[in-house]
Amino acid sequence: MAFTEVLRWVHLLAMAMFVGGQLMMAAVVAPVMRGDQRMRTIARNFGMATVGAIAVAVVTGFSMASQLGRWNDPFLHAKLGLLVLVGVLIAAHMRRPGSRGLNIALLVSSVAIVAFGVGLSH
Repeated sequence: MAFTEVLRWVHLLAMAMFVGGQLMMAAVVAPVMRGDQRMRTIARNFGMATVGAIAVAVVTGFSMASQLGRWNDPFLHAKLGLLVLVGVLIAAHMRRPGSRGLNIALLVSSVAIVAFGVGLSH
């Protein structure tokens, strides 16, 4: 397996952790645990895993963009813009963790990043 393929798989696993985790939190964990004191611990642990997944996705993404010469691709520019937006939304979410609007904006932005990633892969 070529190094670029390994990078792609690691990148996809990181994105699956990030976006899949958000979907799981929004659809399963939050509705069941709402009001439970353990939710804060669950959210904190998920947050740490999310930061790690984003870091891995950024490193592998930059490496793939460089190796494949994609820095001028408009899909990549849009994906990077959304990544900055997600960073801002995460910072806001840390200040207001219970905000449903921020949670929805984060999830929608993350799914949009995946959509642009699919565009980049073709």
